[in-house]
Amino acid sequence: MGSTGAVVTIGTFDGVHRGHQAVLAEVTQRARARELASVLVTFDPHPLEVVNPAAAPRLLTVTDEKRELVAEQGIERFVVLPFTPAVAQLDAEAFVRRLCDEYAMRELVMGHDHGFGRGRAGDLELVRRLGAAQQFGVTVVDAVRDDGQPVSSTLIRTAIAHADLDAAARWLGRPYGIRGRVVRGAGRGRTIGVPTVNLEPPDPRKLLPPDGVYAVRVTIGGGDAGAGRRFGGMMNQGPRPTFGEKIRTLEVHLFDFAGELYGETIAVDWVRRLREVQAFASREALVAQLERDRQAAQATLNR
Repeated sequence: MGSTGAVVTIGTFDGVHRGHQAVLAEVTQRARARELASVLVTFDPHPLEVVNPAAAPRLLTVTDEKRELVAEQGIERFVVLPFTPAVAQLDAEAFVRRLCDEYAMRELVMGHDHGFGRGRAGDLELVRRLGAAQQFGVTVVDAVRDDGQPVSSTLIRTAIAHADLDAAARWLGRPYGIRGRVVRGAGRGRTIGVPTVNLEPPDPRKLLPPDGVYAVRVTIGGGDAGAGRRFGGMMNQGPRPTFGEKIRTLEVHLFDFAGELYGETIAVDWVRRLREVQAFASREALVAQLERDRQAAQATLNR
């Protein structure tokens, strides 16, 4: 890491999607070329949770997920700035001074549509003027487009809300997933020949696709991309009406797996929604449907 300053980018970066990845690639390339540090400054909570809670979106990536994904892009320093009402009131000039003072910013890399500071007044024209005055460079990264439309967090949230997981994966550059610790469930799946692992309830801010039964891919162990053991599976996301249970659960049946995972953290990627949650008249009807689900999930994962 360079010691004389930093190339900085700032934003929510929710999803760390392909558009974000283009910005981060620019940051890392410029930082290496100038022997400077690469820094991402992001926020928690999401700014809209403070300035307009009614409009705050569910998150594609909670902070820990974002940190891991950003590290994979080669960024050296991941800074989480608590977004408070006081921060919301900082004007763009004050915000830029803070970046210069705290991170020795020598260059600011921005997405094509990014604005910051009170009222998002920190647009490109103002930032370039501030850069000339405070001696930092400004680079703007063009939108990444798919079929003519810019890839955005909003676009991806809409796809996930409609269970269009193929589109979401294309725009994210990876399958949409969740990480969670395995906790004890009722153990009912084992009694019907379909043992499951149960995930702890997710962060309520995390966006989930519609409840249903999904084909999934699961990674056990290893925090880095490519690490860990990988398994196919199917997941029931939602209540279990056959047993009169209304609380949403995330329970995964792993194919070709035997063992205990209690207390371990696993990563689950949604691949395809197979069906809605439904109640069955008998245990036998449920078992028969689960076998059809297994076949459908395996066919999906093998395609």
